[in-house]
Amino acid sequence: AAMGKETIRVFARVKPLGRRQQAGSYAVDNEEPLPSLEITVPHDLADGFINNKRESYKFKFQKIFDQEAKQDVIFDSIAKPVAECVLAGYNGTIFAYGQTGSGKTFTITGGAERYSDRGIIPRTLSYIFNQLQKDSSKVYTTHVSYLEIYNECGYDLLDPRHEASRMEDLPKVTIMEDSDQNIHLKNLSLQQATNEEEALNLLFLGDTNRMIAETPMNQASSRSHCIFTIHISSKEPGSATIRRSKLHLVDLAGSERVAKTGIGGHLLTEAKYINLSLHYLEQVIIALAEKNRSHIPYRNSMMTSVLRDSLGGNCMTTMISTLAMDKRNIDESISTCRFAQRVALIKNEAVLNEEIDPRLMIVQLKKEIQDLKDELALVTGKQRTSELSQEELLQLDELIEAFLKDNDADSSLDIGADMRKIKYCFVHMKQIINHPMASGKKLLSQDISEEKNSNEEVEKLKGLLQQRDNEINILVTMLKKEKKKAQDALSQLNATSAGSTVLEQSPYMSLEESQSPSRCFSLKDAKDFSSSVPRLPLLSRATGEKMSLGCQEAFEVFKRDHADSITIEDNKQLLKQRFDEAKYLGEKLNEVRNKINHLKGKIIQRQIQRAALAVSNPSEELTFDPVEENLRMQVEEEKKSYKAVYGRFKGLKVEIEHLQLLMEKVKLKLQKDFEVWWSEEAKKFQQEKPEMVTSPNTATVYPQFIRSSQHLSRNSSSDTSRGSLYEDPAVKNNSITFGNPTLETRTPPSSSTSIPLTGDSQADADILAFIKARQNILQKKG
Repeated sequence: AAMGKETIRVFARVKPLGRRQQAGSYAVDNEEPLPSLEITVPHDLADGFINNKRESYKFKFQKIFDQEAKQDVIFDSIAKPVAECVLAGYNGTIFAYGQTGSGKTFTITGGAERYSDRGIIPRTLSYIFNQLQKDSSKVYTTHVSYLEIYNECGYDLLDPRHEASRMEDLPKVTIMEDSDQNIHLKNLSLQQATNEEEALNLLFLGDTNRMIAETPMNQASSRSHCIFTIHISSKEPGSATIRRSKLHLVDLAGSERVAKTGIGGHLLTEAKYINLSLHYLEQVIIALAEKNRSHIPYRNSMMTSVLRDSLGGNCMTTMISTLAMDKRNIDESISTCRFAQRVALIKNEAVLNEEIDPRLMIVQLKKEIQDLKDELALVTGKQRTSELSQEELLQLDELIEAFLKDNDADSSLDIGADMRKIKYCFVHMKQIINHPMASGKKLLSQDISEEKNSNEEVEKLKGLLQQRDNEINILVTMLKKEKKKAQDALSQLNATSAGSTVLEQSPYMSLEESQSPSRCFSLKDAKDFSSSVPRLPLLSRATGEKMSLGCQEAFEVFKRDHADSITIEDNKQLLKQRFDEAKYLGEKLNEVRNKINHLKGKIIQRQIQRAALAVSNPSEELTFDPVEENLRMQVEEEKKSYKAVYGRFKGLKVEIEHLQLLMEKVKLKLQKDFEVWWSEEAKKFQQEKPEMVTSPNTATVYPQFIRSSQHLSRNSSSDTSRGSLYEDPAVKNNSITFGNPTLETRTPPSSSTSIPLTGDSQADADILAFIKARQNILQKKG
């Protein structure tokens, strides 16, 4: 079933002005059938020339959302209709297009500040899972995928195996095309989400990977395209048809043109790629809007390949143009609107995606074959097996032999209408013609059975060999695992012993020390010890514990001055309120439940009394009992209030989970900002003291320190301890501990990370001076 050809629906959303931005003039006219947006270009004297550009432009949209439009209204008008289609089995796509900073990510994903700032993705997930829960007529499965495209390479943001520290660490996604021109994305993981909470966790994982893997020059969000896809398949119990549909939610890269940003080098290649992929998107759109074009250049870029069935294909597509309407960006806004007008011309035809489940098909075909076999047996009076029996084969051999010996030209070989027998005769005759000697000595049927036997023997031996191989492999793997466990335990020990009070010695103690029995202890202790060290959850990159003291102090100050920490505090307050409310509601639920149970008890008592009365006094008819009726009414009332409270309680639970994820996200961002700032400060310090660079391994001291502190915090959450700081050769030479002005060569590392020194006394003095200066600044700030 097709929905009929429908044009792509295009909406506009105007971003609220910033504090210091000058308003550009525009007017929204929401008249039916199509509202229009009029933008006026200011008439001013540009470089002494009179600016004769056209001064006003008018663009038509499905609907225009002005600056004060709220997220829920956006969802209801734009995303909900698409989500409904997807639930019905059609494909849908919503993509946001506009320049960097015009509000694409806010519209698609949402803001991290308030629960009400949730964007289209979380709201759509919530809506879809609610609808699925209500519909018990079908069995649904939902999966999500999250793809990032940057410089024409695809990356899987939902890779569960590790937390990436650079975009290059994420699994590379490539495009494959099958013979029917269908696109397949190789290496893009599909994660199953059975409920809203799981889906939100996946979205959060993806956003975190995206944030951590941001490119250094710029927040990656504006530099890469991101596609979050919800895949739904549904099936009615017992039916063989499956409906599959997918909903792409796309946050495109910023659409600003290269000339404006005034950039060179690495940034330029990046801008070239972005502009290129958006340029190809534009080309595809122009080609689609032209009536008589046969070739559409989808293959030119990864983006257009992925969105192929959403543009001019089997899909209900919606576009949101985000516009920043301050004076500086009027040009960009006009070009965004022009692009939107082109998109609005495209017609898509969404078709219901139904297919037959192969497993059910097999079951049906097997049944059909059996029916046919039974029918055949009825007609021929013989039950068919798939193979001819031994005596049938012998009988055929005799017939063939008689036929060959018979010199009568008219004699025929009559074996009945059985394809298996006919085939066998042909094979046998061929054998006799090719090996005339064999025919006299040995009949083919025996030949066959003997060959069968020897083949079976070989197969048996092969099977045995395979089994032995498998056993050996399993044992080797087990050995490896044991060995790895032992190593892990030791390295865990090394990593943790640093801060522990159990082991006073340094993890790289000298040889004699390590051999003295008093210092050694068994591997088992190591295992117990390592398991007692609390593991950090995957996403909290241990901020506090693994930083040096100086770094921690700096982080505290940085946190105080950082806008995000205000958000964190606000969120904490909000969460506390929500928790209190949830606690109160929980108590209330218990109260109501107890009341209901109490009333039910009363009803039962009353019934027992009435029954007893009826037995002792049978002449009394059991009449209507007003007391019992009254109790029942009370129960109904209580049930109603229970339902209401429970509804609110459930809503709160979802909100609390969302808030917790938001807080986690802001915390991570804060830490990431701090790491960037800290390494920049370190670089600045090096530039001020160029003489430091002369010594061999100084140039990388600070960045390396930052890197290793990240390493540590990551490792604490993953089992593998790869290159922890204490294995760094630079650290082994000398280490210095904060809070200790005298320099000792062999300081056992405290729980703080040690800054590696260079062995060059001038440079060492510089580093100490830097640290002291830092501490003074921090104290002053404090």
